[in-house]
Amino acid sequence: MKATFSAAAALAATFSLASAANSIPTCGANSQCPSDTPCCSQYGQCGVGAYCLGGCNPRYSHDLQSCVAAPTCQSADYKLNSLDDVQANTVYLGDASKANWVSSGTPVVYQNDAILLTMAPNTVGTLLMSTHYVWYGQISATMTTSQGAGVVTAFIMMSDVQDEIDFEFVGVELEVAQSNYYFQGITDYGNEQPLNVSNTVQNTHTYTIDWQPDSLTWSIDGKALRTLNRNDTWNSNTQNYHYPQSPSRIQLSLWPAGLQSNGAGTVAWAGGLVDWNSQYMLNGYYYALVSEVKVQCYDPPSGFSNNHGSKAYYYDNSYGTNDTVATGNNSTELASFFATGDNPSVNPNAAASGTAVPKNSATPETVPGVSGGGAAGIGGTDSSGNAQSGTGAGSAQGSQSSAGSGGSTTFQQGLGGSGTSQAPPKLAAGSAVALLGFFVACLLL
Repeated sequence: MKATFSAAAALAATFSLASAANSIPTCGANSQCPSDTPCCSQYGQCGVGAYCLGGCNPRYSHDLQSCVAAPTCQSADYKLNSLDDVQANTVYLGDASKANWVSSGTPVVYQNDAILLTMAPNTVGTLLMSTHYVWYGQISATMTTSQGAGVVTAFIMMSDVQDEIDFEFVGVELEVAQSNYYFQGITDYGNEQPLNVSNTVQNTHTYTIDWQPDSLTWSIDGKALRTLNRNDTWNSNTQNYHYPQSPSRIQLSLWPAGLQSNGAGTVAWAGGLVDWNSQYMLNGYYYALVSEVKVQCYDPPSGFSNNHGSKAYYYDNSYGTNDTVATGNNSTELASFFATGDNPSVNPNAAASGTAVPKNSATPETVPGVSGGGAAGIGGTDSSGNAQSGTGAGSAQGSQSSAGSGGSTTFQQGLGGSGTSQAPPKLAAGSAVALLGFFVACLLL
């Protein structure tokens, strides 16, 4: 049986390399963040600012208030045809009324019809994350995937306590969509199940996650292909249902699982090492295309009694299960990248971007992967941020690089089943993804 990987577990396992290199406080089970850097990121680092926004794990942060409350679900049909609705993670401070998506890496608009998730040589790709969380609902993404050994495209739901629901696409298996799920990052490797689909690169498909309190269904183009019942996930050892049950962000990503720095199992799962001179790199980068995301919010579980408002999700207990979730009118915003949920009004008149923070031992990390131990994606079309993967089984390491070599000139991926023959846009040298250090990739995985 082919091994499968949880993004949460893989990131935690590989993060120690990056954190050690940068002397950043780490967090995890039995290791909470200190009060001066109280927020535990999904990569196991402690910091302030963006560390306290989406992905901040309340279980391992200094206290339950360290992580900022998360914007509640918003039913919507998102047409991803521009970057007007996207803010870089070096800009976003929690105001979901200003942007519905946060980016890292280099998203690129394609013909005003879709967004390309790009991955230039030796980078860790591009990630789009929803600003609004979903606590049960139907979520669909219309997209094509990338291809090639070591290249993984993903559409997942990821909660701050690392519950996870996945559609994953390995670049050497073009007629398979891997469905997967995890509870709080626990690596139950038997959860993955392959789903048959026609060529995911040449054909546009709509992938749907129908997530209810008692059942979870994966569908492709309106056809239900797998259903999981919550009652079938009871684990007698932990005395919990190992079922995704906490508010989650939508994450769309393209990332390189096939790196030398990743574990042998991860590379084998991804079909081998990434070829940075592949014929599948057009205009110097790998890419996946996403044209639309639809969200239909569902009601909280039956008997829900922690309703204190409608603006935000938060936790009233560190267990992180669905009975510890509450809704309220809490603020979801920070005043600056030095603020935290414990002290959201801090504003030392610093520049908005975490990259402006001087590096010294007294300066807390403010943006995971940018000011901290990670790879920063610099530039892009109206976007900049860290070049993390949104889901994945491993860490990524690279050197500075620009997107400028390799690939043919025929664009085989496109909108609609018939595709398109036009080439993807080129990235100027100044806007190509660059790597600044060592970053741990999220994602699948």
